[in-house]
Order: sequence, then C-alpha cells, then structure tokens
Amino acid sequence: MKIVALNGLLGYGYSEEALNTAFSEKVDYLGVDAGSTDPGPYYLGSGKSFTDRGAVKRDLALALPKALEHKAPFIIGTAGGAGSDEHVKWLKEILLEVAAEQSLSFKLGTVLSDVSTKYVLDKFESGKLINMSDEFPVNKQAIEESTRIVSQIGIAPVIKLLEENADVILCGRACDTAIYAAPCIYEGYKEGLSFHMAKIMECGAMCSEPVAAADVMQGYMYDDYFELRPANPIRKCTVDRVAAHTLYEQSNPYLIFEPDGVCDLTNSKFTQVDERTVRVSGSEFKEAEEKTLKLEGVKCSGYRTICPATIYDTDTIKNIDLIINTVTEFVKENTKNTLPENSYEINFKLNGGAESSLGVIIDVVGKTQEVADTVCALARSRMLHCDYEGRKSTAGNLAFMFSPSDIHVGAVYEFSVFHLAKVSSLLETAKISVEEV
Repeated sequence: MKIVALNGLLGYGYSEEALNTAFSEKVDYLGVDAGSTDPGPYYLGSGKSFTDRGAVKRDLALALPKALEHKAPFIIGTAGGAGSDEHVKWLKEILLEVAAEQSLSFKLGTVLSDVSTKYVLDKFESGKLINMSDEFPVNKQAIEESTRIVSQIGIAPVIKLLEENADVILCGRACDTAIYAAPCIYEGYKEGLSFHMAKIMECGAMCSEPVAAADVMQGYMYDDYFELRPANPIRKCTVDRVAAHTLYEQSNPYLIFEPDGVCDLTNSKFTQVDERTVRVSGSEFKEAEEKTLKLEGVKCSGYRTICPATIYDTDTIKNIDLIINTVTEFVKENTKNTLPENSYEINFKLNGGAESSLGVIIDVVGKTQEVADTVCALARSRMLHCDYEGRKSTAGNLAFMFSPSDIHVGAVYEFSVFHLAKVSSLLETAKISVEEV
C-alpha cells in the first residue's frame, strides 16, 4: 500500500513537481496534518487559524483533484490549526470553494471533537481525569472558566469514515499519527508498523535531507516493514534522519503513546535500501489496558499590550535592574487609586548578550485592553526617562522600533485543561457526519 503525506502542515506549501512525482504511480491514501499546539493556546481560544487562508487553499487546490482522480481517500487532521468546531467550519468552507471552482464531486466525512464543560466536569468528578504533569494539576475552577475544549481523537473515527467510503475526511483535533495509521490499520497492516510509520510521516519531509516540513513524503507499507522515500528528487531519506524523527516529541526513545496503546520500538531496525529510501521493521504494538483521550481547553486571561525597544547605552544597560524596579514601583503607585487591585501584570522581557545593546519588551496583560494600554503607556514613558546615579544624558533611554511604540496584541489565552480523560470508547467524543459535495 502507498500513502502520501502532502507536507508537514497544510498551508506550509510543497513542491508541485514532488506532488506530480508522488502521483505518477498508484496512490492509495493521501494525508496531511493541519494543526498543532506548538503556537500556543491563542488559536484555540480565538477560533482563528495560524496558517494563511490563501496558502491553505493553494495546497488543497493542487492535491484534492489528484486524490479524487486516484480514488485515494484524502485525510486531513486538526483542521484550521487548533481543530475546534469553528476551525473545521473554516477549513470546510475552503474545501467547498475549491470543489466549486474545479467542479469536483466527492463524499465528505467530518469529525467534530469539541467537548462541553459539563463533559469535562463529569470526568473530573468521577475521577476520570489524569494529570499529564504534576506542575499542571486538574483544577475545577479552570475547567469552569474554559471557553473552548477539544478532545484529541485517535484512529477510531477515521476508520469509521473509511468504512463509510468517504473520499475526503476532515477532522477536528486529532492525533497527528491518526491521519496515517488509520488507513494502514483499516487495510489490515500491523499496528506497530502503522503507528511508527505514521509518527515519522506526519511532518512531511522532515525525515529527509535536506530537512523540509514543506514537502511531500511517500510511505510504502508491506506485511513486515515499511519504506520511506521523499517525492522530491532533491531530498533523500537516511537512517539517521528517519531514526531521529522517530524520537521527535517523544519523552521515551522506545515508546510512542497513543490513545489505543503504545508503539514499542525496542526491536525496530532501520536499513538504508538505496540512496533515497529507508526501510523500517520490528516495531510492535501493545494495546492499552485503559483507553484515554487528551483534552485541551483554554480560557481568556486578559488583554495584552507590548512595547518593544532597544537600549544602546552601556551605562543604562548596567543599571537595567534598578530601572525595572523603579518603573514597576512607579506604575504601582500611579495606578493604586485608578485601577482595581490585581487588574494587570507587567513583565520586562530582555534579550541580547552584547554589552552595547539590549532588547527590551514591556509586556502588559490587563483585565481589559484599556487597562493594558494604560499600564504599558505609564511603564514606557517612565522607562524612557528613568534616571539613575551617574546618568550623563537627559535624553531617552529607549530607542523604539515602531511608531506607534505601543502595540495592541488583544486577547490572551492560557491552557486551562491539558489532561487525559479515561473513556469507555475512543469514539466517545467524536461527532461524525457524511455528506455529498
């Protein structure tokens, strides 16, 4: 069986030549990941995509007709960057737009994976929420304050839609591996090999030289091994790169944890077949005794205003700690009668190791945008003219990078839920639908 990864993330781009090469022979399945938590909680909270709409449409417009022509189901995971219902809606609109412009017809399967606050509270109260870290324990108040929560689905909903003969499968928040492991397991291949290949393929050509998330990867699945070869002739897979990407994002070099169980790599072997192809064998799967799904939830924690600047004076740099303390106390004193207590948080982010220059970002998060603006303006003006012993100049301490100097970032979100939920079924949170486009 041949499965193709379009790239590491929908909207990152890829070589059109590489896509044509991949489809110059029979392709059974096409997949692409469309999201990640790497950019932080903002995108889940705001409902916005961190990938550009035009770039996403370009990637889909080239690939979708080829997938339909080859009768290769096209599986898209974590729609719109964060995979909420709102992100799925956004990506579905682009899909339908491409279909209309190119007169394409297909059966579309959709998996929504949002869960309600009540669902998570029920899990919490029944002792079915598991901390992923001691530093981030379950918190009932944080659950109640969450504005949006998604569950990270595994292979089960994707297989369900393959059984329904869906041509295109559009998923909400999903494990990256589900995109590529599901069709392999659905076709009867070994789970250990399927999950291992999926883990490597989900980043596109990241397991090749030169490294690129923005290019096409080909996976060939056999009974007792799989092979990886980049579609772009300028790249090659090597044992080092493929083995290294096996470790990508893993806390244990031998174990890949999935909702269904654990992929054990203890006996995995990596072999260079030819200059551009690597073969992997020996990967095994152990089913989980207790099935879990990861939950990701966010809450709005305020509104941000920043002021980026640079200090070029060596004496000012030497006194930066004193200046920061002076500014902090000044802001506190000047807002004590006008702003509610604990209505803002101010941080000074410093970067640069050179003696002659220091980057400074005044970072303020307030309960409202107005509060953040007020505090940032006070801090910026005081820091600009802050005196210290031995200061020779009466001019400003800061060189501003932009005009206006203060930048309104807007709403700030933080993770309120980042825990595992024990489930009776791995389909428990999936809302599956099928329609003709």
